[in-house]
Amino acid sequence: MIAIIVSGAVALLLSILGTPLFIKVLERRGYGQFVRDDGPTSHATKRGTPTMGGVAIILAVLVAYFLTHLVLWTSPSVSVLLVLFLTVGLAVVGFLDDYLKISQQDSTGLRPRYKLIGQFVVATTFAVLALQFPDENGLRPASTQISFVRDIPWLDLAFLGTAVGIVLFAIWANFLVAAWSNGVNLTDGLDGLASGATIIFTAAYLIISFWQWRQVCNVDLDAGGLVHCYDARDPLDTAVLCAAIIGACVGFLWWNTSPAKIFMGDTGSLALGGAIAGLTIISRTQIVGAVIGGLFVIISLSVIIQVTNFKLTGKRVFRMAPLQHHFELKGWNEVTIVVRFWIVAGILAGVGLGMFYLDALPRLTS
Repeated sequence: MIAIIVSGAVALLLSILGTPLFIKVLERRGYGQFVRDDGPTSHATKRGTPTMGGVAIILAVLVAYFLTHLVLWTSPSVSVLLVLFLTVGLAVVGFLDDYLKISQQDSTGLRPRYKLIGQFVVATTFAVLALQFPDENGLRPASTQISFVRDIPWLDLAFLGTAVGIVLFAIWANFLVAAWSNGVNLTDGLDGLASGATIIFTAAYLIISFWQWRQVCNVDLDAGGLVHCYDARDPLDTAVLCAAIIGACVGFLWWNTSPAKIFMGDTGSLALGGAIAGLTIISRTQIVGAVIGGLFVIISLSVIIQVTNFKLTGKRVFRMAPLQHHFELKGWNEVTIVVRFWIVAGILAGVGLGMFYLDALPRLTS
């Protein structure tokens, strides 16, 4: 518990104090946001605002996490190290995209195929490594079983053998990483929206990880050998990482809230999306994670619906996609949209936590 508090506090302090220093560095170098001409006209005032703020978030998370382990003289877990690898790897891809947008002064950035290749390499490496490193109980950071609130035995991707299972899991992991990273990226369209939604999501996962750690494993022979615990390999350390992400995002939100002094850019959105994907995988909550992060899912679906319907009928369902821009064009104030979307994110996170708890309830009362 002390590690969770230390990690969150250090990340918050580093982020809230370090972000304005990073803003000054970006301003001196002229690294300002490029705003598309086809976006909402109200966004014209955002042109030139420092971007690539994700660097400040990721550095705060990394320093807080490793400093916590150094101060408490504990070892980092393999599970969290893999999530950090995924996070930093996607941050590098996002940084390259942001840098090219700034240097070329257009919205093209990194070519889509190169961005996909970068995401694929990082996600596949993560997936393969996550199936290694068993602990003393044989638990690995991930398994080939698709999970809801825990692994589902009859949804094992290794049904045709270990090698096939690894390949199918790598494909599944790539889908999750792409879905979450793009979901956060699409959400990052209004001041503070993505960072606030990430705080809500990660807070829910701090609760989940801490709950998983608190459950003592014991076999109930009267219940057919039912095990009263979870298969997560390093849940307490996962909670420590969640605290670091929360602290870093809260500190960043202080400067990112409307009117934003800095944007996280693709550096931050891809990295945080990767962290979210990694958390759902190592906690064995891949499907319920889509409920907890339902706001990201809804915003992603709005883009899919808009593009699909326009190609099929030539008509738009929304005035503009992603969904937050639809409400902007309807005349909603930016702050109003952000706060209401945060409320939606909080409700969906509560629903997801309820699903997680309902799975544990029969085990607690048996």
